[in-house]
Amino acid sequence: MKYDVVVVGAGPVGSTAARYAALNGAKVLMIEEHAFIGSPVSCTGLLSTRAVAECELKPSDEFVFNSVRGAFVYAPDGQCLPIDGKQTKAYVVSRKNFDRALAVRAVEEGVELSLRTRAVGLEKPNPENETGEQQDSQVKLRVLKNGKPETVFASVVIGADGVKSRIASYAGMEKPARVLPGIQIEAPYASDDSDFVELFPGSSAPGFFAWTVPVNEKISRIALALEPGLAWKSGQKDCSPLSYLEKFLHFNPHVKARYSGGMLDFVVGGIPIGPPEKTVADGILLVGDAAGQTKPTSGGGIYTGAFAAKIAGKVAAQAALEGDTSAKRLSEYDQLWRKGLGRELEIGMKIHDYIGKLEDRQFNELIGSLNTPSILDTITEYGDMDNPSILIRKLMLSGNSFRLMKAFGTFIKTLF
Repeated sequence: MKYDVVVVGAGPVGSTAARYAALNGAKVLMIEEHAFIGSPVSCTGLLSTRAVAECELKPSDEFVFNSVRGAFVYAPDGQCLPIDGKQTKAYVVSRKNFDRALAVRAVEEGVELSLRTRAVGLEKPNPENETGEQQDSQVKLRVLKNGKPETVFASVVIGADGVKSRIASYAGMEKPARVLPGIQIEAPYASDDSDFVELFPGSSAPGFFAWTVPVNEKISRIALALEPGLAWKSGQKDCSPLSYLEKFLHFNPHVKARYSGGMLDFVVGGIPIGPPEKTVADGILLVGDAAGQTKPTSGGGIYTGAFAAKIAGKVAAQAALEGDTSAKRLSEYDQLWRKGLGRELEIGMKIHDYIGKLEDRQFNELIGSLNTPSILDTITEYGDMDNPSILIRKLMLSGNSFRLMKAFGTFIKTLF
């Protein structure tokens, strides 16, 4: 049971990391605690076209239910900001089938997959003792496989085990700065246009937003996430995500008129935002939700996670084959993923914090300020759900900058 790289978690990020480790010559094991890939589902399943491309998959009827080209953003007072990308911007997918497609690709590259295998502890390597002599450089990963204890030895362990990462806990590593609790149902819902998602910022979901994502004309995924601290300040007696969802379903006029009642699926989870200062330790890498690499503006983590996973797999494999899996050697991963994603995540956090503090009245004013033909044209041309800073720059360089500065106040000045 000795491997160069062991990946914990067989979601899209884990499968991508495992595949890239194998492509770089490593002997790789990927473990998954559940009996099935892609189950249980803990994601809305709205993936940008860039996210699917980053995973190196082509859109397929195997996992794509619907294509989305834009969004209707509803202010608390009911006014609608229509954002039309004019072409497919995202896919509504079956996460079960999407995850399985990526796991299959990893196995095809030689990755060994072990289901019903749960990490229950680890011992980090001790490269040197007090006299500087070389000691054990292997990570000892304790697992329960089909309920039976085993020990797996790895040169590097990649923690791709989500928001409640056990690998991060066992290794004594920092967790993401914040976790936004969320809840989602799949339910009968008559969309105005199934080519558009619907977004509802404001008091419906303090600190974040609520949304509907059409699976088809008659079924949508209806969800929200929130900042717990801001929810408590709202004065609502029950501040649980479930309470907010029930209120959203039955008291938002737009949603109430389209929601037929009942549900076909129910999911709860958390969105980790704010990466820790370090995502490496001796023999350990964290990636995806475990590393807080989720976009603070949208809650999406597939694009960012897959981007980082490729780097993680390559660096882990090279370090293992070189025989140096120290935190210093593995820090190359930290440097490279932050170079590619760090600035956008930092800006995204500033946007998240700013938007989260707005009152309903301010959201009404902001959405009203954006609802002009010239601004909508700019949003259509430069809107990017993976890189929102691009759009903000373009808007501020446009002829509408004065109008936007009035709406955003001094916030824009702090971003760049």
